[in-house]
Amino acid sequence: MTMTGPIRRAAFGVLLLILTPLAGFDALHAQAPPPQAAPPYARVPLTAGRSTVLATDFDITRIAVTNPAIADAVVVQPREILVDGKAPGTISLIVWGPANQRVQYDVVVEQPVAALQQQLGLLFPGEEIQVALNADAIVLSGRVSATEIMLRAGEIAKATAPKGNVINLLQVPGASDARQVMLQVRFAEVNRRAITELGASIFTGPAPGFRDWVGRGTTQQFPAPEFKEDELVFSDFLNLFLFNTNYNVGAVLRLLKQTGYFQSLAEPNLIAYNGQEASFLAGGEFPIPFSTGIGAVSVVFKEFGVRLNFTPTIAGDLIRLHVRPEVSSLDFNNGILLEGFRIPALTVRRAETDVELRDGQSFAIAGLIDNEAQLDEAAVPVLSRLPIIGPLFKSKADRQEKTELLVLITPRLVRPLDPDEVPALPTLPGRFLPSGDDIGEQLEGGGGTVDPPAPVRRVTR
Repeated sequence: MTMTGPIRRAAFGVLLLILTPLAGFDALHAQAPPPQAAPPYARVPLTAGRSTVLATDFDITRIAVTNPAIADAVVVQPREILVDGKAPGTISLIVWGPANQRVQYDVVVEQPVAALQQQLGLLFPGEEIQVALNADAIVLSGRVSATEIMLRAGEIAKATAPKGNVINLLQVPGASDARQVMLQVRFAEVNRRAITELGASIFTGPAPGFRDWVGRGTTQQFPAPEFKEDELVFSDFLNLFLFNTNYNVGAVLRLLKQTGYFQSLAEPNLIAYNGQEASFLAGGEFPIPFSTGIGAVSVVFKEFGVRLNFTPTIAGDLIRLHVRPEVSSLDFNNGILLEGFRIPALTVRRAETDVELRDGQSFAIAGLIDNEAQLDEAAVPVLSRLPIIGPLFKSKADRQEKTELLVLITPRLVRPLDPDEVPALPTLPGRFLPSGDDIGEQLEGGGGTVDPPAPVRRVTR
């Protein structure tokens, strides 16, 4: 079929009208492209207290940060963002642009380590010291040439952050890999004591011709007889007692000399992990009552004896020790009486110090000497100055005590034993219980022991 010219033009016009909306629809989609896929997160390193500028390829319409306390951001130019680091940590920074464009960054804020790293480099040139900081600790790593440098570097790092922890991982040539320290301690205490006492008490009762007279002379330093209803009452005869029954005259003398010697020795051995405290106590506990309310009494216990507290720190080939030895004993003479309970006092000798030494070396804490001297004299006025008989009206007590404490400490680096290194336990030369005492062996046919079957010999031909 053949179409005329007007009909063709009409058909073409209809086709043009149909195709025109389709073309406009494609142009509309071309002007509004779909959202672009976000690229992989970009890492932005930053130091706390410093800032950096991020540049984008599009105009910025909106930004967002996850934690402004770690890092904050602000748009300073249409295509520039200023990022400020505030505290150590990692946050996300999201940037939006026109036409749904979006970019995401990982902002990593670190501690300002440049100053400490530079300071250690200036103080110890040529040493391989690396510094890493986080929110809780300062980590020193690398290798140094001497133990002294390792210790000094740790002290400088500790001074930089007094409230932070310092983990010193610096390695020293020749250092041991042991992480445990055994402390061999020897306590030696010597106590010498000497007492000298001298005194006299003279008394007289009703004597023939002097029935109305009684007398006594004493300095009251030592017990003396008393008169009760014309009778003499003696609380202590002391050392020498003289009495004349004809004249009722007597004397009580105090002549005493005492010497004492006491020695105590303790040898505890302790094992502690590097940097951990260990303690030892050889002694006991005594009760102390106290009131907790109306009519209620509770008891707490106080320790006494030989005590040792120490904290080892392995520093390369050196061992740093913080030691605190203590020796205490009960002192009933200076105790108190509380609600019917006799509570003793404590005589304590204590030392606390820090030392450095190598494996197997020893140090001694000596000079803990306590000297006590006491002299008590008493005399009767006038009578004590008389010639010949004057000393009978005098008395004295002389006490001297000397206590000396010696502590000898030897640290050693130790490690656990492997199964094949464990030594055998000591054995007795003979059996503890003789054979033949078991009831089973006395039964007919035996009952206590069973012999194993005889081994079978196999012959292969």
